[in-house]
Formats: sequence, structure tokens, C-alpha cells
Amino acid sequence: MNYELRIMNMKTMVIGHRSSVFLSFFLLVSFCFVNAQVKSSIDSTKIKIGQQITYKIEVESKPNSLVVFPEGQTFSPLEMIESYAIDTIKKNDKYNLIKKYGLTQFDSGKYTIPRQKIIIGDKTFFTDSLKVEVNNVVVDTTKQGLYDIKPIIEVGKKGSDWWKYLLLTLLIIGVIGFLMYWFIWRKKPLTEAEQIALLPPYDRAKLALKKLDESHYLETDSIKEYYSELTFIIRKYLDEKVYDKALESTTDELITRLNLLKEGHQIELSKEDIRNLESILKRADLVKFAKSAVDVELAKIDRNTIDIEIDHVKEALPEPTEEEKLLDEKYREELERKNKRKKIIITVVIGVFLLMATFVGFGLKYGFNYVKDTIIGHDSVELLEGDWVTSEYGFPPVTISTPKVLSRIELPLTEEMKAQVTQTTFIYGTLLDIFSIMVNTTSYKNMGENKIDIEKASEESLKGIEAQGAYDIVVFRDKFVTPNGAEGLKTYGTLKVKNQISQKVQEGNYILLQFASENVLQQIIMTYPIDDEYAEQIIVRILNSIELKKAEE
Repeated sequence: MNYELRIMNMKTMVIGHRSSVFLSFFLLVSFCFVNAQVKSSIDSTKIKIGQQITYKIEVESKPNSLVVFPEGQTFSPLEMIESYAIDTIKKNDKYNLIKKYGLTQFDSGKYTIPRQKIIIGDKTFFTDSLKVEVNNVVVDTTKQGLYDIKPIIEVGKKGSDWWKYLLLTLLIIGVIGFLMYWFIWRKKPLTEAEQIALLPPYDRAKLALKKLDESHYLETDSIKEYYSELTFIIRKYLDEKVYDKALESTTDELITRLNLLKEGHQIELSKEDIRNLESILKRADLVKFAKSAVDVELAKIDRNTIDIEIDHVKEALPEPTEEEKLLDEKYREELERKNKRKKIIITVVIGVFLLMATFVGFGLKYGFNYVKDTIIGHDSVELLEGDWVTSEYGFPPVTISTPKVLSRIELPLTEEMKAQVTQTTFIYGTLLDIFSIMVNTTSYKNMGENKIDIEKASEESLKGIEAQGAYDIVVFRDKFVTPNGAEGLKTYGTLKVKNQISQKVQEGNYILLQFASENVLQQIIMTYPIDDEYAEQIIVRILNSIELKKAEE
């Protein structure tokens, strides 16, 4: 029985199809007592491959009964290709509802249309099963032209919402970029204080005198505050252009320094100018510290004198040399470079902080390993989060959800085997890929009273896996029950596989599910990497999706 396991190294060929089953509800009036009769019939018991037969269900019920007809692929092994609208015929105080379906089959053989479930009110009725024979179409090749097989048409993959996430990401990046530009890189309008600070010392001193004129110190007899501002203006100007300790020096120290600079011919300031400055500064000291009273008019005269002395100081100062001008230019360039470097550092720090905050946030919500694998890339993550496919494979059908559609392959069977069994096999991946899924259905002919030994079949399957290159196979067995109640045998454990090309040894898990009913053996084989949490989630999801259906329901 190991011939059904030769699929482990076969390449995928044919894409399986996906089907779903749903019910259409037809509400006639409101619920009441049910008194109905159900009939079913077909217009022909023999058809050719692909020919349509009409399956008809007749229901006789009261006008206010709720009737639910079957819809979808509930006629398997025949395929429903069309569902017609319900015809309603009134007979006295009852209604006769007629529902028709178009069915077909593309493989020759004898088939049984299973019983169909009809719900009328709160009661369930079943139709009779019907036999149908599908015959081959006889083609006279001497008259019928033969043509090349048409090429495979690639089916477009279902679109995803990736573009929404892309737009959201671009929007977030745009908002962050705008905020960083607005608060860091944008040349902001200068405030009044900044504009004043950029003025030359002479212009700042003149502007300060104008603002002093606009103050209300003299109007409110605030002589002390007035002289404090006035002397600060002249001291600040002298500090920047003449003596760099003018602000912190006493009046005597400052006047002494000015006299020394004059005698050293470092500043061409007259003795009268120095005496005027000394007189005003000492008067200010008396006002500030001795609370001496000064007439308002005298204060105005002192203000004008300071204005004139500022001009005299400017005229007395030597013109800056080219070297000094160059040093000033280099200083401004260095200041700009420092500001630019500061902006770059702030931008990098904010960017790193946002990346770390994003990583930590997603890590706390989804797990750090998951976030890391999503960013770097992980095959199991892509399978887990991809578009899963739920489909039926083989007959009797095995319903299963998988990350990828399983492709049908044809196994090379000897003529003797073909006379004994009928096989259908669907697979994704191979044993060498570590992650693989296989669904195999084997129907045995002429079984007689013999029954399938499921444990022996499990042993044969393990031998087949071993023949494919697996070794160190650890075996455990347990009972397995599908979500819809089908019981089978679960063989599972670990194995090792050596890649013949790379010579790399891979260790993985395997699960072998086997179900036997009369002359049918259904097998599901899965292999997946060891210590891979995403692969384990995939396997759990697959196991929870498995449903088995009998040949006739």
C-alpha cells in the first residue's frame, strides 16, 4: 500500500478549485403548521460527459410555511452549474413549489445524487437519492479534426488591501516629515529681539535710545530706572567696541581704562568726551545708589549727551582690517555649520526615537519576534498571513483550508494497480521543502468483506516517507476527530531530511492523518519546521478546518 505515498517528490501540476456551500431562504408569509409533501426527479438517468440534466424538487405546503431549498455544491459528485428560480402554483388552499437545478459531470461513470435536505417550517425532509450514468462521447477521429491543447490561462490573484497600508504609511511619514521641517529645518521669521541682536552695536545703541524715549520713565518720575537704562546703553556699546569689561567695571575703573586707551593711541577720543561720560555715569550712580534727585530736563540733556558720545566713540574707533572682516565672515560660517549640524543631530535622534517607539509599540502588541520576522522576512509568516484557500479535494471530498491551493498530480500506477485502486492526490511543496501538505484519497475495488487496516496503512506510509530520504523518525499515535465528527488515526512525531543538493540536514515535524470507511482510505500528510511558532499556527489552523464527507449524505 506504499504506492499512494510516492507523491512526496512529485511536482505540482493542476490547480484545485474552491467551492462553498450556502442556503437560499425563501419566506412565503409567516410561520404556521407544516403539512407538506416532497418529491424529487431528474429528466434523464443517462447523459454524456458535460451534458446537463435537470434535477427537480417539488414541495407541497401551506401558504404561510417557511421553505428552505438546498443551494451550492450539495449534489456532489455531480456539479451544479445553474440554480433556477422557484415556480409557484396555487392549488386550493396549498402551494406547489417547484425548484430546478442544472447538474453535470465531466468524468464518465455511474454516480449517485445524494439525498437533499429540505426545511419546511421547523421540520426537515429528505429527497430520495437518484442514480445517474455518465457515458463517454464517441468521437469519429476520421471526421473530427484534432487541435492543439490550448495554453494555460493564468488566473489573476485576488487583490489585497496592501495599497491602503502603503497610503497610511506614506501619510504618517509625510506628517512626521512636515513637522520636522516646520519646527527644525524651516527658517523661522526672526522675533524683534533676534532682529535687534543681529544689528551692529552702533545701530543697537541708537535703537535702544529711541526705545528709551518711548518709555514713560520721565513722565512717572522713574528717574532711577531711566538712568539705569541710559547708562546700560553706553556701557553695552563700550563693552562691545572699546573695552570688553565695561559692563562689570565701576565708573572709576571704566574712565581710567578709557584714559589709558586714549594715551596709548588705541582710541581717538577727546578728553571732553571722557569727562562727559564720567559726569553722566557718576550722576547715574548717585541716582541709583544714593537716591539723589535729578531734574527731568537734566535727564533729557544727559540722554542727548550720550547720543552724541556714541557718535564720537564710533568716529574714534579705527576701521576694521580685512583680516578682522575675514574672521567675522568665518565666524558666521562656522555658526551656520554648527546650527546645521545641530539640526541634523536633532533629526537623527527624533528618527531613531520614532523607529524604536514604533518597534516597541508593535512588539508589545504583536510580540517582538513577530515584528522582527515581519521586517526581516520569514517564509512561515508570509504563508500564515497570506490569502488562505478553502476547498474540497478528492471524492469522497476532503474539505481543508490551506495557505496555498493544493495542486493535483497524477501518480504513475501499473496496470495491475489501476485495476485495483482509483487515486486522487493533491499537494503543496515536497518533503525536501520541510513545509508540505498532501491530501490523498484511495478507493479500493473488489474489497469483498476485507476491511482497511488503518494502523497497517500508517506503517506503510511511514515506510514511504523513509524511502523519500527521511530518517530518525520518531513515531507517536493518537486518535483524531475532525470538527464535523469524523474519526481517524493521527500519527505524528519528528524526522530528519538531508538535502541531496546542499547536503544540509533539516529537522522537522510531521503529522499523518488517516481515515478509513468501507473501501476508501483518505490521508492528509503535513511536514513543517521544528521550533517555528508560525508554522505551528498554520498547522493548528489546518487541523481545525478539516472536514470529511461521505460519498452519500
